[in-house]
Amino acid sequence: MKRLRFAIALFALVAGVAAYVSAVPDTKAVSGPHACTYYSSATYKKAVGGFAVGCCGEQTSWGQTTVYVKCQQLWCTDVTCGDI
Repeated sequence: MKRLRFAIALFALVAGVAAYVSAVPDTKAVSGPHACTYYSSATYKKAVGGFAVGCCGEQTSWGQTTVYVKCQQLWCTDVTCGDI
């Protein structure tokens, strides 16, 4: 009986973790310089926040984060990074 309870609890834990991981927005899928915009709903019409990583690694953000996010890669040409 203890093994059955343990198996059910373990299954519930794994299912919960899997559900959480699948719901988290994948903003880290874009590496290097990029910009992400967070929207208020699935219509992606009203921006409520943003995050960007520049060509030299500088970061900036504003507003709030949501699960409705779109990111794009930024291409850096002729950029020389100094001590920042």
